[in-house]
Amino acid sequence: MLLIHNARVVLKDKVAEGFVMTDGDRIVSVGEGRPLAAPCETIDAGGRLLVPGFVDLHTHGAGGRDYMDGTVEDIIVAAECELDHGTTTVLPTTLTSSDEDLFLFLDNFKKARSSGALLPDMPGVHLEGPYFDMVEKGAQDARYIRTPSKDHYMRIMEAAGGAVKRWSVAPELDGAIKMMDDLRDCGILFSAGHTAATYDDISRACDHGLSLLTHFYSGMSTIVRKGGFRILGTVESGYLIDGLNVELICDGLHLPPDLLKLIMKCKDRRMITACTDSMRGAGMSDGPSILGPRSNGQEVIIEDGIAKMPDRSCFAGSVATGNRLFRTLVKLVGLTEPEAAYMTSLHPAELIGLGCETGSIEVGKRADLVILNEDCSVDKVVAAGKIV
Repeated sequence: MLLIHNARVVLKDKVAEGFVMTDGDRIVSVGEGRPLAAPCETIDAGGRLLVPGFVDLHTHGAGGRDYMDGTVEDIIVAAECELDHGTTTVLPTTLTSSDEDLFLFLDNFKKARSSGALLPDMPGVHLEGPYFDMVEKGAQDARYIRTPSKDHYMRIMEAAGGAVKRWSVAPELDGAIKMMDDLRDCGILFSAGHTAATYDDISRACDHGLSLLTHFYSGMSTIVRKGGFRILGTVESGYLIDGLNVELICDGLHLPPDLLKLIMKCKDRRMITACTDSMRGAGMSDGPSILGPRSNGQEVIIEDGIAKMPDRSCFAGSVATGNRLFRTLVKLVGLTEPEAAYMTSLHPAELIGLGCETGSIEVGKRADLVILNEDCSVDKVVAAGKIV
């Protein structure tokens, strides 16, 4: 058993000065004030925040490794770095690639998950591509972008062996709606990303299982004029469709604080989830790095809390970590700690069907807990009841 006491416990609706007790991988008691003496290992939180472990549904790497670098060790090292920064549940995320590289990643992922290493829970993977719109491809490799075909996505599903938990696609592509229909019963969170879709495209896709917009504002269409008429894009769809969730890169740079505040003001906060969309530079010091796989990635430089192209003409990727998302939402946007924890932990867990398992500090849930210092740096991490 483990007792964490003298903590400011972030619950779903308040922050309570109290304690949390775990037994094995479960939370068995949550209370206010001082706990009764118990024969177990104890951690004095020293009045620090105790938050639920962060849940990241969109991350390409950390700790100097990309999840698609090509070895089991790369996946383990990246996941360990994420865990050190408080992320206790993660969906390793791909980039558009050759089938050979994709299938190698899927094989390595399954081996890493069963390696016995102390890692975040990795319930599956997030496939970002290859079914994207060339108009909004961003950093995705144009050589491998294609339209969905049943033969292709079923081969991917077979290779994944049930590991696909989320798939980002451009829903306006020929075959995309059929793909969502064909995979409707596979438990996949379908998300619109790198898309030039109109409002009509997004609305139709929502009727076929689309429920999330990938990195809101990035890699997506916005309002345009055609023949004098204004045509709503994907961004406007995120605001207009009440049942559509939006994913925000909450590093405070991809979406500056004022824009984050605008989104919070205009969109139901229950439909907002945070992600890092991190590349290998997350958790690393400033300096040269690589965006994408080590073998054929783009050289970039990390500085000012973000990855930039070498000529510094534009951003090249996020280096955010789970605790940084929380800090941005609380310190820069002004959310309460429970509101920030909802977006960084509970809501992403709910989106992949794990809301009853993790994402909040409640009796019966998995003991995924993070103690944060005043500046939101990580003091301690507990993953499934084990101190990291």
